Amino acid sequence: MRVLIVEDEPYAQNELKRLLAKTGKEIEILDCLDSVDEAVEWFQLNDEPDLLFLDIQLSDGLSFEIFNQVKFKTPVIFTTAYDEYAIQAFKLNSIDYLLKPIKSDELEAALEKFSGLSEQYGKKERQGLNMEQIEQLLQIQHTKYKNRFIAKVGDQIKHIDVSDVAYFRAEDNEVMLVTRSNQRYIVDYSLEQLGRLVSPEAFFRINRSYIVTINAIKKISKYFNSRLHLELEPPTDETILISRIKVPEFMKWVDQ
Repeated sequence: MRVLIVEDEPYAQNELKRLLAKTGKEIEILDCLDSVDEAVEWFQLNDEPDLLFLDIQLSDGLSFEIFNQVKFKTPVIFTTAYDEYAIQAFKLNSIDYLLKPIKSDELEAALEKFSGLSEQYGKKERQGLNMEQIEQLLQIQHTKYKNRFIAKVGDQIKHIDVSDVAYFRAEDNEVMLVTRSNQRYIVDYSLEQLGRLVSPEAFFRINRSYIVTINAIKKISKYFNSRLHLELEPPTDETILISRIKVPEFMKWVDQ
């Protein structure tokens, strides 16, 4: 079985590889990728794998963006930290899912399901992903988003209203909340978690290190290879780029 893994968390990558090896099945892991861009390029340059393990939230956006760039019929097992209710609609013949942290018995069951489908349908008869249901998943939103965050400042606990947030920035193993007045606080959330806790109308994950608000974007400029360059306020000490693949989604968000 030729397997491709698309997962942006190194620990989750290694754990999935360990669990796959533990199954005792003949599994060849073709590659481990961590972004939408890398996955699109891989499918453009390589033959389809037998099975794809795909994280929903990647470092440069939702993995569903891959399907807008390349077409393939590879069966998919989603690996996700999303609540189970949000993906029940995807228990289809061509799609399965595993909630993180992945459990051995659930992985075994998913692989058995794949093996059964492979015997029932050959590669030429695969239906591919149901894009209508993919769209349904993209439209699933939480009924309530966070209104404020708390942060420890010495012995004190400070609350920061969401309206005061300029952007979130991942630095080393920490995530920093940066306010519009350039106050900086460490928060106990990953960017992946924050992407589900804040309103998608107000916040946008521009790359693997930043989630920004529209008010934090001081300037948008065209950049080499159809990318965009952003200047943020408060300013940063690094170049902030929007990938070519993410540009349409970003511009749609800006223009809402």
